[in-house]
Amino acid sequence: MTLPLLGAADIETLGPGGAVDALEVALRGGLDPGATPARSHVTVPGGELLIMPAATREMAGVKIAGVAPGNAARGLPRITGSYLLLDGPTLVPIALLDGAALTTLRTPAVSALALRHLTPPSMGHLVLFGTGPQAYGHLAAVLAERHVDRITVVGRTPHRVDALAEHSRRLGVSADAGNADAVASADLVLCCTTAGSPLFDGALVRESATVVAVGSHTPDARETDSQLVARSAVIVEERSAALAEAGDLLIPIAEGAFGADDIAADLAELVTRPDLAKDLASAGRPRFFKSVGMGWEDLVVAAAVHRNARAGA
Repeated sequence: MTLPLLGAADIETLGPGGAVDALEVALRGGLDPGATPARSHVTVPGGELLIMPAATREMAGVKIAGVAPGNAARGLPRITGSYLLLDGPTLVPIALLDGAALTTLRTPAVSALALRHLTPPSMGHLVLFGTGPQAYGHLAAVLAERHVDRITVVGRTPHRVDALAEHSRRLGVSADAGNADAVASADLVLCCTTAGSPLFDGALVRESATVVAVGSHTPDARETDSQLVARSAVIVEERSAALAEAGDLLIPIAEGAFGADDIAADLAELVTRPDLAKDLASAGRPRFFKSVGMGWEDLVVAAAVHRNARAGA
């Protein structure tokens, strides 16, 4: 059997708006993120393999993603992998997708879906930590959902920071390089890095701001500090996944600064309960959305890419 190969171009054709809509439709339709099997972590010589299955009645699929920290020095992507999409009732394979490109689309789409319900249509200042594929993907997804007046890019490598700022300006948004203190004037903070320790002082974040952290998915790594988590309304993709993998929450819990019961909402609740979304948006404290990545998101977006490709064939 020769499977259709849906590469980066096919995935990009769906676009962030299409991916966000697909995720929202799935959650409004009753998809239960908590039913998603847990991600498997396998340590290998080159780094780590992540195995992420998911299934609905209509579709099933599994992503095998490689996380290779040494690839940066080789000029190769840090995240690699493939996604196998199957027919739900028969489990017959129907397509193979570029796993890295799928991840670069779906992770920002998850963040953008949360922002669709947590933020106003227009924001003044975005502070973006990171200069890799997720930073570019998040920028595209946010701009598909919200108007932003200006962007501050914060990163460790000056020429990559300058490149992302220039890319932002080509998209029509004023952008410059900056440092972590820029969060003090931010309406939105996006953390898209491989950092293992906090990127900024959480006390600086304004009560009206929203913070999104996507870079870590292990219990011992985080991009935000305990002070931010303790003073924020915390929203997660799904509680059990966050409490198994999100160091941004698990470390404050271990310190006694935050409790599992303090999680204000998960993504499904945010999408399906307009009253809750309204309360969180006017809570008088920062909103903090933490994602670790889940298999149901890959499945929903992969299925949407497949439908889109068939419709355009």
